[in-house]
Amino acid sequence: GSCRHRCCPGRNNACWAPSARRARCYCDSYCQRTGDCCQDYHATCRHAAVGCSVGPWGPWSGCSSPCGVGSRARSRQVTVPPQHGGEPCPDLKQRRGCLGEHPTCGTAK
Repeated sequence: GSCRHRCCPGRNNACWAPSARRARCYCDSYCQRTGDCCQDYHATCRHAAVGCSVGPWGPWSGCSSPCGVGSRARSRQVTVPPQHGGEPCPDLKQRRGCLGEHPTCGTAK
């Protein structure tokens, strides 16, 4: 089995591959304790996996429509990118609906 595409920190039973003997071998760091690491675990996962970390959400933007239905958006930045098969980044952008209520909306013809 091969760990080329995934190395996981801690005990993670989702990080496995089929071994040459058709059994499961693991690519999580716990496999070193249990002795069931994939053949290339030490070469591929010699660095500990690092999961993605993100900063706080920024403020919501103004409504995209001054009158009527529109949308607002906000975003956040990656502070630590995933490395060595760590957890991928969550969504960095969010969008939600809004209703523009500019004072001139009722007077527009």
